Amino acid sequence: MKRLALTLVALLLAAPAQADTLVDNVNGITLDKDGKVVRFTGMVIGTDGKVKQLLDRKDKRPERPDFKEDGKGRTLIPGMIDAHGHLMGLGLSLMLLDLSETRSLAEAQAAIKKYADENPELPWIIGRGWNQEKWGLGRFPTAADLDAVVPDRPVWLERVDGHAGWANSAAMTAAKITAATKAPEGGRIEMVDGKPAGVFVDAAVALIDSAKPKPLARDLDRAFLAAQQQLLAQGITAIADMGTTIQEWQAYRRAGDKHQLAIRILSYGGDIDNMALIAGPGPTPWLYDDKLRMVGVKLYLDGALGSRGAWLKAPYADAPGQKGLPLLTPAQLRNKMVRASMDKFQVAIHAIGDAANAEALDAITDLTADLPGERRWRIEHAQIVDPSDIPRFAKLGVIASMQPIHQPSDRLMAEARLGPERLKGAYAWRSMENAGVRLAFGSDVPVESANPFPGIAAAISRTDAQGQPFGGWHPEEAVSRETALDGFTRSAAYAAFAEDRLGTLMPGMRADFLIVDTDLLLASPEDIRKMMPLETWIGGYRYYKKGG
Repeated sequence: MKRLALTLVALLLAAPAQADTLVDNVNGITLDKDGKVVRFTGMVIGTDGKVKQLLDRKDKRPERPDFKEDGKGRTLIPGMIDAHGHLMGLGLSLMLLDLSETRSLAEAQAAIKKYADENPELPWIIGRGWNQEKWGLGRFPTAADLDAVVPDRPVWLERVDGHAGWANSAAMTAAKITAATKAPEGGRIEMVDGKPAGVFVDAAVALIDSAKPKPLARDLDRAFLAAQQQLLAQGITAIADMGTTIQEWQAYRRAGDKHQLAIRILSYGGDIDNMALIAGPGPTPWLYDDKLRMVGVKLYLDGALGSRGAWLKAPYADAPGQKGLPLLTPAQLRNKMVRASMDKFQVAIHAIGDAANAEALDAITDLTADLPGERRWRIEHAQIVDPSDIPRFAKLGVIASMQPIHQPSDRLMAEARLGPERLKGAYAWRSMENAGVRLAFGSDVPVESANPFPGIAAAISRTDAQGQPFGGWHPEEAVSRETALDGFTRSAAYAAFAEDRLGTLMPGMRADFLIVDTDLLLASPEDIRKMMPLETWIGGYRYYKKGG
């Protein structure tokens, strides 16, 4: 709490640099507007918080800058842009029970009981992060597993991917769930012996969500500041917030009004209702000195692979009777896309399975001719794509918004879900790039850590934190260091119509950058994975210093 208080003081005092700043003696790296690598040793930042000039060794330095920062030969790179995350989800996860590090059901049960015992005043025990695949459980957990440790209060725990929830009997009672309860369209209730087993998938999650206590405005404000602090420490200077609600937008506005907004938020409304409530007739202008803007809308077309909600063309290899769940009918998807596009909102479609990706591409094909102008359609995740559909991304100008860190996390699960023959279009970054598809990279935080450096390491090596598998998983899909850096900077900005101000350090762009101790373009995947920012600057102002 002391550190958070100090951060708040710094934010209240923060403002774009009011005088020219020289950051000198650095190993500077950026991409230009065409994606070419530019190296420099000094950078001048103007009073408007924008890059004024990049300097080579032979270039004359300003004689009397108002402020000079000696980089001491360390590496300076553009600030990282997370092209797909859930900002408030991160903040709330930092405040609630976190099961993401548990390695077995027993370990999770112990953590749940400990949390419940330490928080007797909470009417519900709420948390997230469980993963039955990581536990090696071979099944979904059940209400009985929760009842064994917390029988007297409702417990509701979101799966790591956010596409399923786990309830105890008290939570199901509070939500009036019985054997007669029907799953809504696009959802599934796991059953045992004709009764709800305790796990609710995709749209069925709302059955319990509607009964649990809602966070108050002060809870959201606290969650936002906690998330922002963590992102700054991880080198994230901007994030595409996928699925913003009106309550979350109001929290961001309160932070902006109080001069507590440091990172840049590129917001995509949670479906049409939130989009319209927040922005009304069209995307908002840039607010708070380019810190906040609603760009578009996020639509869910299917679920996730781990909960078997991803919509596949053929049945799951480990569940032959299941193909996953389309969450929208073809008519619903197209109606929502037209509604958003007519008011010039950008559309981002969540599609994980190959059937969902094909349907998203079909819908874009159907609508493109009737919707003139630059749409920059986005498909979020694009994890499992039929190889025959990959060229369609490029033909339609669709941005593939992908999360490299999912590949090492999902590898074994994806093999089980799909079988070896259907992995050719899985996490296919190089195939996308070779086909001419624009790649934007992110983390899907809090499903994964927002730390971009393990994501970059995965993108260039196709290995996990232990360097496994040796030689990389389907190494032909690895990309270059330059492509990985581009995905987290220039192309991530382009994917949100922000390339005119964010994503590079060329003159005229916002001076959002990191000081690190490793040259990203020369280091090994192992060294990149260990990288952490020493300093994080946004708009020419230092918001984070390691150990500071």
